[in-house]
Amino acid sequence: MQRLRYRHLIVALAVAVAATPATAQTIYVQAGRLIDGVTDDVRTGQCITIESERIKAVGPCGATPAGATRLDWSGFTVLPGLIDLHTHLADLGQSADLAAPIKASPAETVLVGARNARMTLDAGFTSVRDVGTYRGLTDVTLRNAIERGDVPGPRMWVAGAYVTIPKGGGELNGVMPNDQLPPDMRLGVAATPEEAAARTSFLLDSGADFIKTIATGAVLAIGTEPGAVELSEDYLRAVVEVAHARGKKVTAHAHGAEGIKIAINAGVDSIEHASLADEEALRLAKARGTWLAMDIYNGTYIDDVGTKEGWPEEYLRKNRETTDAQRAAFRRAVELGVNIGYATDAGVYPHGLNARQFRNMVKYGMTPMQAIQSATGRAAIEMGRGDIGAIVPGRYADMVAVKADPLADIAVPEKIDHVMKGGVIVR
Repeated sequence: MQRLRYRHLIVALAVAVAATPATAQTIYVQAGRLIDGVTDDVRTGQCITIESERIKAVGPCGATPAGATRLDWSGFTVLPGLIDLHTHLADLGQSADLAAPIKASPAETVLVGARNARMTLDAGFTSVRDVGTYRGLTDVTLRNAIERGDVPGPRMWVAGAYVTIPKGGGELNGVMPNDQLPPDMRLGVAATPEEAAARTSFLLDSGADFIKTIATGAVLAIGTEPGAVELSEDYLRAVVEVAHARGKKVTAHAHGAEGIKIAINAGVDSIEHASLADEEALRLAKARGTWLAMDIYNGTYIDDVGTKEGWPEEYLRKNRETTDAQRAAFRRAVELGVNIGYATDAGVYPHGLNARQFRNMVKYGMTPMQAIQSATGRAAIEMGRGDIGAIVPGRYADMVAVKADPLADIAVPEKIDHVMKGGVIVR
């Protein structure tokens, strides 16, 4: 009965917060244990004051401020809302059907993305970097719908489309001749540095928050090899110069060691996957401060489900050739102190299961606190965001609560008890 009353209180509070103008609502959250996302401290007896979507103060608990609603999370560990740096929300998801992305219209793709966004938010991931979609700019549409409040979902930072060479790792290969694909599926295709610079400007003008380049071949793209270099340093530098001049970041999909080094030398801000990174590439990333976004759970899902569902043998072979190598590179990157953010490639496996990667990050070298910070304060740094990822004054009031101790069992975030985004309880 007490639990039922508590659930009714949570629902009532959620309704009240959602229905009340943010400027008039103050929430006073009593945390049992507090992990702030930026320090190694675990504090008790702390209360968080929230006003107008933001955290106003964090300090020892006292009397509830006048006019505030007190939320009792004293039985929970409270953490910042989680961040996934490599998702594909506005997409159909991976399957054995190579043609699936083209069978869905842009409108249907956005609607599927809305479902994916809700599942991601419910899983405790209140912010994501969405790193590309075959249906160009559907991610921009989904982001805007979330920002308007039309659909529930995490805060999204989107790439718009893949900047890739013709028939490269960012193209929908193997379905029909690529030049017959719909125009919105080739918005980032560029054969030369000059074309790449123009595509970069177009995507940024069209609402992209950052640029995603495809510097090497891909595991999940027909006719490309993960270790093969696809973009030259001149090509990548042309993209970086345009984006950086506008204050935007550039990330590079790069599996192979040579492609990783070319991308870092061209000035990209982060590397996606880094599966075949060698010692030289990892040390270069460390020296340049380049971030790595390594999806080290993903290979297990592809091998298991992909085999059962009959995904192309080419995909399965390339996945086998990169999975163990990527995990070894991850372990070495942790040892070297390379910047690593939490990145899952959700969309290849079902959305909402994003937290499954925490266990692998700890298995392959991180402490539980390092893994949590990779998905909170550290992830915010990689994104260049000073408004998310931490429970400190001034940040958005994005928080999750879990009954058990995630530092004792890093699998705990796989079952989030409560989710708050911008001071509103969304679960």
